[in-house]
Amino acid sequence: MEDVTATLSKPSLKIGPYEVDPPVVLAPMAGITNVAFRQLCQEYGAGIYVCEMITARAVVERHPGTMHMMTFGENEKPRSMQLYGVDPKTMAEAVRIITGEGLADHIDSNFGCPVAKVTRKGGGAALPFKRKLFADIVRESAKAAAEAGVPFTVKFRVGIDDDHLTYLDAGRIAEAEGAAAVSLHARTAAQRYSGQADWTKIAALKEAVTSIPVLGNGDIFSAEDALRMVDETGCDGVVVGRGCLGRPWLFGELEAAFGGRPQPTPPNLGEVAKVLRRHTELLVEHDGHDKAMRDIRKHMAWYFMGFPVGSELRRGFAMLSSMDQLDDLIAKLDHDAPFPTAATGPRGRQGSPGKVTLPHGWLDDPDDDCVPEAEDMHSGG
Repeated sequence: MEDVTATLSKPSLKIGPYEVDPPVVLAPMAGITNVAFRQLCQEYGAGIYVCEMITARAVVERHPGTMHMMTFGENEKPRSMQLYGVDPKTMAEAVRIITGEGLADHIDSNFGCPVAKVTRKGGGAALPFKRKLFADIVRESAKAAAEAGVPFTVKFRVGIDDDHLTYLDAGRIAEAEGAAAVSLHARTAAQRYSGQADWTKIAALKEAVTSIPVLGNGDIFSAEDALRMVDETGCDGVVVGRGCLGRPWLFGELEAAFGGRPQPTPPNLGEVAKVLRRHTELLVEHDGHDKAMRDIRKHMAWYFMGFPVGSELRRGFAMLSSMDQLDDLIAKLDHDAPFPTAATGPRGRQGSPGKVTLPHGWLDDPDDDCVPEAEDMHSGG
């Protein structure tokens, strides 16, 4: 792996009262960034690690599954939670519950989800097009959070599609309405996760939003990518999503890079297997044996990406049902196999671009502040 050291001055990132050093945030990912995965990532490097998306209405209604998702490790500081909502009143009430009961130290908000079941009801990446409604949500939520001294941040995309870009307005509105920071995933909703993120949009947002931090998200698959994003865009920090799938040690590489230190030696297959086992143990602690076994299966292809693991072994890992079976499978791996160069590139879902599904007449009036009927989303996405 190329020796990556910081060739630029490290950005100073402060979100509310929290110094974030290195300036790295783990993006919330449904079904991925539970307390087990966050704890695993934190063992490699500092930063902010955001839990899976939580639905504001589910918080207000105290849905048992959602309350279980709102779990943090004893060493997580700040405890960071992402809220999804489309109603200013419901969002603000959820924020007051979270802050009033001391359930989190930082609240982020999701206006970037491109999934059809979200956008077809006016949520996620569709919502910033409605400028007044977006402003109402940010203002009421940020105000409720500020009452408890908790920073409220906003994450969004470039826009719905190339004909409906919303990110500059969204950034300025969030800044004006009390957000402590903004994050931009430099793709449109129509792109989903395909193609390349347009980092020039992050640079443009940084020029437009001057009083609060601007974080960049999209196509950070290595420490070198993170340094390059900061260098090219001037952003105050980076948000890492798919790049850490099956590679939680990426946060150690990021910490070294931003600290100007040489990159740690990447793990061989035996070391990766130890990380995988640690991940499984943490899942068992959080969710119990059976759910943990089901959950870890989806991580297997990411952990073994590029490694010489035969098809029979891969099938065994993908059908895992017990810790004993995991240990038997790990014993059959070539523990000395070096980390493959091919495993440092893109990983996770990519898919294809497509037309964004929106409510009927959604694009008719950007100043319509009527609340859409999108509050029946489940926490986690």
